[in-house]
Parts: sequence; structure tokens; C-alpha cells
Amino acid sequence: MNKINKKGGTSNVTFDAGPVQDYLAELHRRISQLRAGKVADYIPELSKADPDLFGIALATVDGELYSTGDAEQAFTIQSVSKPFMYGYALEEHGRDFVLRHVGVEPTGEAFNSIVLDEATNRPFNPMVNAGAIAVAAMLGGKSLHARATTMLDLFSRLAGRKLAIDDAVFHSEQTTGHRNRAIAYMMLNTAMIVGEPEEVLGLYFRQCSVAVTCKDLALMAATLANDGTHPITGDSILSAQTVRDVLTVMNSCGMYNYAGQWSYEVGMPAKSGVSGCILAVVPGQIGLTVYSPPLDPQGNSVRGIKVCQEISREFDLHAFNNRANVRDVIRREYRGDAVRSKRLRSAEERTMLSDAGGAIVVLEVQGSLFFGSTERLLRRVAQVANAASYVILDFRRVNFADASACKLIAQAVRSVPGQSELILSDLGDDGPLSEITPEFDEVGYNHSPRFFADTDAALEWCEDRILARSFHDGVKAKYALAELNIFKGLTPNELRKLETIVRPLMFEKGDVIMREGDEAKLVFVLARGSVSVQIRVPDHDGGERKKRVASIGPGLTFGEMALLDGGKRSADIVADERVICYGLSVEQLEELGVRYPAISKTILSNLSREFSERLRQANEEIRALV
Repeated sequence: MNKINKKGGTSNVTFDAGPVQDYLAELHRRISQLRAGKVADYIPELSKADPDLFGIALATVDGELYSTGDAEQAFTIQSVSKPFMYGYALEEHGRDFVLRHVGVEPTGEAFNSIVLDEATNRPFNPMVNAGAIAVAAMLGGKSLHARATTMLDLFSRLAGRKLAIDDAVFHSEQTTGHRNRAIAYMMLNTAMIVGEPEEVLGLYFRQCSVAVTCKDLALMAATLANDGTHPITGDSILSAQTVRDVLTVMNSCGMYNYAGQWSYEVGMPAKSGVSGCILAVVPGQIGLTVYSPPLDPQGNSVRGIKVCQEISREFDLHAFNNRANVRDVIRREYRGDAVRSKRLRSAEERTMLSDAGGAIVVLEVQGSLFFGSTERLLRRVAQVANAASYVILDFRRVNFADASACKLIAQAVRSVPGQSELILSDLGDDGPLSEITPEFDEVGYNHSPRFFADTDAALEWCEDRILARSFHDGVKAKYALAELNIFKGLTPNELRKLETIVRPLMFEKGDVIMREGDEAKLVFVLARGSVSVQIRVPDHDGGERKKRVASIGPGLTFGEMALLDGGKRSADIVADERVICYGLSVEQLEELGVRYPAISKTILSNLSREFSERLRQANEEIRALV
């Protein structure tokens, strides 16, 4: 197997091929034994093909290419060009215009039949010759050369490399293509094409004569599988709507009179060509191409059909194999009394959240969101909303969401039952649900939906609302040393001694109060505002990013590990808003403790109690999430 680089070329780097490559090689060996079929001879140049040629190529939507046999042997694309030209016409002229000139119904006739739909005078579909000639007439350009260049540029973009026309095959087709001439003149008579039929036929014969390999066509198929974006170059060639239309017609008409049997046995949108190639698409997964010149009576490659049958059967790739189990859409469900945000709370606040945190429900959503799975998710939302104040949908593990999912979720935010509020987290700027925002404008809202970057931030916001209600006028800002948890239990005289070493400090939003790696010289007690604990973690680009691991509110300490080990800071502490805190010198605290041992004993006891409570809460959360 050759490794494909991201600029569209191949390198000679070799590596362990892996199971897909091994499978294709073994499949090629088995099916090489088939000797049925006959090389096409109605185009003289095609009759010269070696019947023993046989290649298979498979490309994934993320740009991996596997191949075996004669996968680099050049041949002409023939009718496999038709889906791509149809896609071009849809993009350039729109559905309505194209449908007025070409239908989408199977014919039941041979691919080169001189027949039109009696009711509309249109060709039946773009996969038979009549429809493909009508589509060729839609190619833009002021001259034959310009139009042929446009066509060749399209195919080159799809293949990811510059392609050329096989002149010998072109001249052979042009010399012998009399049935196609009859079709073209018949359509000129019915106004399905305009202009000189010989020029249109010249374009059609050229498109059929483009030289490709199995590898080229596999990448072209993978472009369709990837919603019209080339999996290696990243070139967006066709829209997702156009790809849907192209694949639909391929599925019903792409294999001529064998289309129904093909759909029944293989279940992949596909197109065959009389040069001996078959192109098949598994949307969202792979593009597959087989080249073997001997054809069956319907004009399809004998070995190509067998390869596709085997791959579809062995890997369950039939389009109507149901892989979407809507029961798996909810990964986990938990409540705010069992799992809390990373905001560190006072003992009083923790008690309050243990009692009232059950009003927060988090649903972790996973997998693909489409109508069926989203309906099941929102049915559960409606059930839990009856007994909850806040329902958080965590979308971090969603890998796909279609338009129907976005529409249903937007509607659910407006119509969630009872007094509950539906909150959305982890949508991402370019994630699968990034298109959900326009849906809110469409359905109309009296208030803006609540979005949070992650579930921890959503949990913290809900907790703050619960605490604000519980304390009526909000959580009290703490100034007096006696009210701070770390100093609970000190006598008035001990507090007065402590006040002599306290340094009031103020920080603005965004200020770094402590920096990772600094010497630990102060212990901080937060009196007003909140701060975030941030650590550095590797990012996807090989650099570093900061990640919030905790949030600290009034009455709590940070930097207290300095009292225990006196080492360096292990994280950054950043002010979330204007912050007032007390700073106590570790050195002065130690000196005070020597003179007044009860002060040190009380402070260390309070710290131990706080650490124990945090560990206990962490254990409870772990149990809740297992």
C-alpha cells in the first residue's frame, strides 16, 4: 500500500499494511479466479483491454487509500463520469432547471436505448446515455475547448491530480457513436438540448474518455462519501445537498438493468462503466472502485460486482443495515447532589447543595443525533424536567448531528415542561451542533437560551442559582477573619495575634495571583469574588493550553499547601472578577505558631478537615459516575 500525503501525491514510504490491506489482497486473490464475462467491443478501442487486468482501491473519508492488483492501471472512465457531471449540473443550474431536462426514474431499458419519457420527452435519468448527453449540454463555456477544459478541471479536482483525455478512445467513440448521435438529434427535436448536437456529443465522448486509475476513482468516490469535500486536498467540490441527490439517483439507476438486484444484494450507491469499472459509495465512510474489463450481459464488470457483494456482506455495509441504536443516545445521567462543579464551596454551601442539588440533572449525550435518537433524548428531558429546576445537556461526546436534530433541540429549549430550564453545554464553535444557533432565531424566543462552553461551567451556574435562592440575598461576602473556615475555632485573642500578619490584597479580573512554579511564600484566604485554578496541559498542536481544574469562592483558601510542604506552586490562580483576599506569610505564620502553638494546631486541623471533605466528595462523585 502507498501512503497518501495531504497534498495529493503518493510517497514510497512503506509500513505495515494492516487488516484492510490484507483483506483486499486476499479478496483479490480469490476473485481473480473468476473467468466469466466479455470485454466490451462495440467501441473498438475498448476491445483491446487485457481481460486479466484486475484492480481494487478503497479510500476513506479521512484520506487513507488502500489498493491491490492493477490499481494504477489507466483506463477510461466511461459512464462512471455520469454522476459527477450530474453533480456539476445541479451545482451550476439548480435542481429545477436540471429536472426539466433530465428525470430521475429507472428506465427498464438498455443504457444506450433511443427512448425518452413519453409524458415529458425527457431522458429518464442522468445515468443512461440520453440523460448524460442532456447533462453534457449544460456544461458552461463559450467554446468547445473552454467547456472541455471545465469538464477536465472538474474531474482533476475530484481525483486530486491532473487528468487527461485518452485520445485513441475518444476518436474511437466519436467514429462509432452513431446510437448516441440518434439520441442527441432526438433530444434536439424535443428541446431537451439546444445548440449543435455534434458539439454536445464531442463533450460527451471526451468526458467518457478521461483516463483514470482505480486509485483516482476511489478518491472520487470518497469525495461523495465525504459530502462533496475531497478527503485529501480538502477541496469542497459539491454541496452536501447535491451529493445526496447524486447518490439517490446512483442507487436507483447506476447499475442499469441490474440496479434493483444490486440494491437488494449490495446496498451501496454505485455506477458502472463499460471499460470494466464499478464505483461504489458508503456515505460517511468509504469510496470503493474495482476495475476488471470482462462484463456481464447488463454491461457491468463481473469481478467488480463480486468484489462489492463480498465487501458489503462481510462488513455489513448495506445501506439498510441499521447501525443507529437510539437507545444508546444517553451515555449517563446524574444529579447535582451527587456530582458537583469544580467550584470549591464552603461547608455551609456544600450542605446546601447536598440537600438541594438534586434539582440539577445532567444528561451526557453521545454518538449521532438524528430524528430518532434526538426524539428519544428529548423524551427523557421531558420526563426529568418535571422534577428538576435545571436540565443540562452535555454534547461533548456527540460526533454528528443533522438538521432535524438541531431543529428539535432548539424547539425543546422553548417548550421544556414545568419550571425547568434546559441548558446546553459543549456545543463547540465548529462542532456537529454548531449550526443550532440559527434555529433559535427561526422558532422565536422570549429569552436567550443558555449556552456554556463545558458542563462544569453549566453546573457552577446552576449551583450559584440554587445557593442564591437558599441564602435569599446571595452568598454572604466574608470579611471578618473569624468567619473564614481556616480560622474557625481560634479565640478572640488568637485572632488578634493573627491580624498582625494579615495583608489585605485586591486583584482585578484576569490578574494572575499565583503562577505555577513560583516559590510558595503566601497563603491566601478569599474574602470576596472568585478565582480559577488553572494547569497547563498539552494541546493537539504539540503546544500547551490552560485548563481550569477548580474554582474557589469566598471563605476558602488557596495556596495552603505551602503550610505543609513549602514547595513551589503547582498551578496558576487567576481572578475571575475583582477579588479581595487576605495574604498570610508562611514564614510569619510559622513564627506565630512557635509562640502560640494553638494557632498552628487549629489552622492545620481546619485544613485537614477541609481536605478530608474534598476527598470524600471526590469519592462520592467517582461512585456516581462509574
